[in-house]
Amino acid sequence: MEKLLKNLGYYNGKYDLIENMSVPMTDRVCWFGDGVYDATATRNGVIYCLEDHIDRFYRSASAVEIEIPYTKEELKDLLSDLVARVDVSETDGEAFLYWQITRGANIPRNHVFPEGVKASLWVTVTPRRLADVYRRARLISHEDIRYFMCNIKTLCLLPSVIASEKAKRAGAEECVLYRREADGIKNRVTEGAHTNVHCLKNGVLYTAPLDNLVLPGIARKNLIKVCNRLGVEVREEPFDLEFLMRADEVMLSSSSNFCIVATHIDGTEVGGRAPELLKSIQDALVEDYLNSTNKGDK
Repeated sequence: MEKLLKNLGYYNGKYDLIENMSVPMTDRVCWFGDGVYDATATRNGVIYCLEDHIDRFYRSASAVEIEIPYTKEELKDLLSDLVARVDVSETDGEAFLYWQITRGANIPRNHVFPEGVKASLWVTVTPRRLADVYRRARLISHEDIRYFMCNIKTLCLLPSVIASEKAKRAGAEECVLYRREADGIKNRVTEGAHTNVHCLKNGVLYTAPLDNLVLPGIARKNLIKVCNRLGVEVREEPFDLEFLMRADEVMLSSSSNFCIVATHIDGTEVGGRAPELLKSIQDALVEDYLNSTNKGDK
């Protein structure tokens, strides 16, 4: 049997340890961030919510007119095969899977789409335990200066990188982004630098609607599904920063953080007024993950 790798990097049919891999300088991701990506947790060789992530990946690629040179089934099989090649014995069977497609590599550098160039697929598999869902986080807020295609999971992430660094320097875990005015709402909350933002108020889950200002998070989708199952009313509607600050609980979700709660925003205490409802939601999300990734459930 082939020896398992401690991690894995893949580029257009070749794979090795991530630190041994290299990619062409001419790949358009290096010049323009010209591509889209997706990512999710894996456990026991099972890729969590794979169908949802693959569907979103193809939607993002279609939105920027990148033709993926695989069918959905071919890509799912490839990702599963790559996950199986990594040793996860030291992380209780867990790993983090990331993949991206770029418009390919071409010379000379030119902003317009190259003709006759095949898209490039990158994949990384990194052994990593799921983050503590029950931890408590500090947040900061910042004006959302990103462009108006946030619903596409593109590789153009510099504004999110800057916002994340601002949070780190402030001793916070995440940055809540808001538009000064959108949909007639001043300081409308969109999402985090790398998460979706939600809140609980009077037993209702509030989450931003899926428009061009918000990424359609898979963890967000699961959160809504769980709330529906628990009988928690869900309202997908815009809300402002002040509403978030006064909410009973402030929550973040992402593919590696199913639902964590915030304790502070910009140094001000928030939430803490619906701990039992929050815990029931978190427990249900963790249960879904564990049940979906048990051995034999592929």
